[in-house]
Amino acid sequence: MSSVLSEIRKDYLYNMILKGTRADGRYFDQYREISIERGVIAKAEGSARVKLGSSQVLVGIKMQPGEPFPDSPNRGVIITNAELVPLASPTFEPGPPNETGIELARVVDRGVRESKAVDLEALCITPGKQVWIIFIDVHILDDCGNLIDASSLGAIAALLSTKVPASKFGLGEDHPLPIRDLPIATTAIEFGDVVMFDPDSDEESIANSRLTVITTADGSICGLQKSGTGVLNLEKVHHIVDIAGEKAKEIREKFLEV
Repeated sequence: MSSVLSEIRKDYLYNMILKGTRADGRYFDQYREISIERGVIAKAEGSARVKLGSSQVLVGIKMQPGEPFPDSPNRGVIITNAELVPLASPTFEPGPPNETGIELARVVDRGVRESKAVDLEALCITPGKQVWIIFIDVHILDDCGNLIDASSLGAIAALLSTKVPASKFGLGEDHPLPIRDLPIATTAIEFGDVVMFDPDSDEESIANSRLTVITTADGSICGLQKSGTGVLNLEKVHHIVDIAGEKAKEIREKFLEV
């Protein structure tokens, strides 16, 4: 029965696309409403809750001193984890992270790391011995599609609210985390010959492929993530990248409103 309903839903969405619209009435390049709240977890060094349409994520930041990696003795460390809370979706199950959770954490981490959003060299306490470790914990509260963009927004918003807890460890006074950039992840799916941005969960279920583009404030690309079995030709990739850059500018303005 569920497979029959799935095919009916797929046909319905496909017919809507043929008419040039989506089930919720959005244009193909239109994002759902974005809501950002910072400082929502009192005991965390930083936190944020992001709503992207009906999708909702909560991101918490914790920091503590620790040893640097051997190949970067003068740089702080970033560790990102994603928890897919079972109540957020019927497809989420308790236990270790699955492929979806691992991919989500890696894309969020890549956006922060490759954009050099955080000045990691400023987080060195004693070269080769002690640096600040940043733990980014992403919790999916409600999955209604496009968790990558929502989680990436949540991570950056949480980092912007973070204070280094120096006094807690006898290392001086607390101070804001040194942020140098605001990377934005913008995701599109391809279905047939149509490209749609910010897919909801129904649209994701019928997508042939998905491409996430992560851009910095100056428009440079600092990350790409392709998934799905479909093939994206070069023309479609350029099309997605061009629109992603424009959408990222619009989304980045949200941070100025918070």
